[in-house]
Amino acid sequence: MSAGKRLAGTIDPMHVWEGAGGVKIAGDSWGDPSGHLVILQHGGGQTRHAWKRTGRLLGAAGYHAVAFDARGHGDSEWAPDGLYGQDVMVEDLKCVIAALGKGRPVLVGASMGGGTSLVAIGEEHVNATALVLVDIAPRVETEGIDKIQAFMSLKPDGFDSLQEVADAIASYQPHREAPKNLDGLAKNVRLGSDSKYRWHWDPRFRPQRHDFVAREIRLTECARRLRLPTLLVRGGLSDVLTEEGAQDFLRLCPHSEYVNVTSAGHMVAGDRNDVFGTEVIAFLGRKVPSDGTPSYPSQSLSPHSAAGNMFDVP
Repeated sequence: MSAGKRLAGTIDPMHVWEGAGGVKIAGDSWGDPSGHLVILQHGGGQTRHAWKRTGRLLGAAGYHAVAFDARGHGDSEWAPDGLYGQDVMVEDLKCVIAALGKGRPVLVGASMGGGTSLVAIGEEHVNATALVLVDIAPRVETEGIDKIQAFMSLKPDGFDSLQEVADAIASYQPHREAPKNLDGLAKNVRLGSDSKYRWHWDPRFRPQRHDFVAREIRLTECARRLRLPTLLVRGGLSDVLTEEGAQDFLRLCPHSEYVNVTSAGHMVAGDRNDVFGTEVIAFLGRKVPSDGTPSYPSQSLSPHSAAGNMFDVP
């Protein structure tokens, strides 16, 4: 199943891997495959394209960066059973890592992808060298999640034009400059047989509020178990992860580092890719050089003795 035909100009994925249950997972990569692997996982309703500029920066810095569309998103297949929980996302991640044939990657995850990364490491499904969480932590604000859900539920019968799509995005992200060229929206929608534009994701995928308590408990335990280098990046304008939520995480994981990008919203990498890319590469350069020799060998070791570093960047 899909939302319709891909629009002309939509970039084909560089790779297709088999995820859990045989679901096809589409992805892109940048940099030398011999470099240290960095897996980039996007948020709900996004695609691998959200990481394009970051992937290029990581590739230029000597890393092998890989971004993939989560099941039910972008060019990846939809789940036959319509289920998109945390556990199956972790299984997909494991499948991609296995297909790449490289152990101990760096995991970078935004929102939904960050939750997947945290569970994968905290519950010992993936042996990683470092973790970067982007505007996500165990404690999130339901009001912000409600806004995401409302946005994802817009126009279930489809949009009449790409301009309507652009207007919907602008209403959700008023702090961003509206695109001058609508062609870039092609990757976000599909064209149905009724000539309506619909979002690329499976409409059965929705952030679920009813399991927030269980989710927070699970992610809290995972955060407490973290022993590897960890960076939390928050968007200063975010209504999903507040400063209080970020500080809660730093208490759970006191060896972690923290960057607050004051001029970014929930979509930090998209809002301020320049700042985000610089901070992530600086962090990895200190902790996991691109040649794959981490300064902090294993998740199983004791926490780093130094207190977490905090930065506010405009």
